[in-house]
Amino acid sequence: MIVLYVLALISCACAQYTVRDPVFEMMSPQGLRISYTDTNGVNLVGLHFNIDTPLAGVAAGQYNIDIVDKSGGAFVYEDQGITVRPGQTIYYWILVVHNSGGFQKTEQSWTVPSPITTTQATTTRTTAATTTTAAPSGGISGGISGGISGGTSGGTTGGTTGGTTGGTTLTGGTTGGITGGITGGITGGITGGITGGLTGGTTFGIAANCKEYPCDAACDQTVAPCNGLIFEENWDKLDFDRWQHELTMSGGGNWEFQMYVNNRSNSYVRDNTLFIKPTLTSEKFGEAALSSETVDIWGMSPADYCTGNAFWGCSRTGTGTNYINPARSARLRTVNSFAFKYGKIEVEAKLPTGDWLWPAIWMLPKHNSYGQWPASGEIDLMESRGNKNARNSQGESIGVDSMGTTMHWGPYWPVNGYAKTHVTKTLSGETFGDRFHKWGLEWTENDLTFYLDDQEIMKVDPGPGGFWELGEFSQTQGAATHNPWQYSDSKLAPFDHEFYIILNLAVGGTNGFFSDQDTFASGKPWSNESPTAFKDFWMAKNQWYPTWNADVNNGEDAALQVKTIRVWKY
Repeated sequence: MIVLYVLALISCACAQYTVRDPVFEMMSPQGLRISYTDTNGVNLVGLHFNIDTPLAGVAAGQYNIDIVDKSGGAFVYEDQGITVRPGQTIYYWILVVHNSGGFQKTEQSWTVPSPITTTQATTTRTTAATTTTAAPSGGISGGISGGISGGTSGGTTGGTTGGTTGGTTLTGGTTGGITGGITGGITGGITGGITGGLTGGTTFGIAANCKEYPCDAACDQTVAPCNGLIFEENWDKLDFDRWQHELTMSGGGNWEFQMYVNNRSNSYVRDNTLFIKPTLTSEKFGEAALSSETVDIWGMSPADYCTGNAFWGCSRTGTGTNYINPARSARLRTVNSFAFKYGKIEVEAKLPTGDWLWPAIWMLPKHNSYGQWPASGEIDLMESRGNKNARNSQGESIGVDSMGTTMHWGPYWPVNGYAKTHVTKTLSGETFGDRFHKWGLEWTENDLTFYLDDQEIMKVDPGPGGFWELGEFSQTQGAATHNPWQYSDSKLAPFDHEFYIILNLAVGGTNGFFSDQDTFASGKPWSNESPTAFKDFWMAKNQWYPTWNADVNNGEDAALQVKTIRVWKY
């Protein structure tokens, strides 16, 4: 009865104020400006919005903001970190806290026009947006949603503004004081935070789990993570909390020719795309350093510690025959921020073009639950070669028009059953460097299914005997060989634990990925058995470096370009 009475009072007050439409403007060079014309009695303007995703009722949305300060006769919010493009649509609902109560306008939208008109950023910014990961869609007049999504900020601002406004009127005892006091206090308090800024969700005061999948029934099941989307990377920025750069000269255990660094010449974000681009070590240290200098990357603080000491990965000294790594590139991973087991991952990328470039999109186990590689597994969504004209000993194309998907597993190195879980795909009339393609994996407790551009290319079900029997290791390695997965209750072991994501671009190497038996248009300048492979590669620079097109399009033809990464939980 109390709730019904409060709603009735709010309803009575609604006729006293009409919510206007906010004005959306694009900022130069990037950003979004939202303004709401000030009128007497307005104390707060709150907006909840999504970009390109409809927003039902008073759902929390991807962004929520409370504007309490006025500038030039309007409530103004500016955020240069928000990227919207012509044709994209902002779906929103708006709350205005007025002296006479709280008023909402729901299920609104605004589409970015083309061409667009931009405005310059002002010197002040009234407030900051809160990115909401999840929240319920219902509640008392939308107030619960405000408490959920606004969090502590919304609760404090909305509660204080609405409560103070209404409360003052009530205390004053003037005409309409009771209605204004209850309406203002209840609307502001509920909308801004019925529990003083409870986050996560609520069903009439009972906290609900809306931050982790699976969410409680009270949550909005159409938004992340309640819809299963637990990871999404659209590259609005290069997020160093999410992506750790590996810093090493170890060559990935393959004696690759690059060193991995954290430098914006080699890894950067532009136009919602990650670029991983190779450069020459000589551009930083000079060519003479390759054969005479010591490069030490041990680091002095956690931000620049060497991440891989194996194979002289943290310090190398160049000599006349033993050159230091002649190329620089980047390898990014989510080992400290995100890993998952069972679900679906999709990655949209365009591959680099250039001789001896080796891009990879892959995953490694968060923990080596079954021992060192390959006992704990490896999942390669994509590996390729940047060479335009390359063929294996069977005459099959293995260049940039071809890619491979592989799972690595075995009791110990070098015993590896990958040949049974490997597939290649070759395009006709185009290459993987011409446009973006989508790689996908659906990973369940029973099998792993791999996709290229939504077409299934490989399905792996090891059967009831698991990968031990699939690999026939008892027959090929002898009865004394230890089965590292024998105590697991999953037939998918070692693929029954969490894996993290890796993106990298390597250069060359002596492990056989660029085989001495394969045929390359310009000839392979090093032998995989050569003790001077690094020097041999560098001395042939005039053959391979022009294929990187370093002077064309900022050298980005030679870059691995990644647009989106999404992971859904099963």
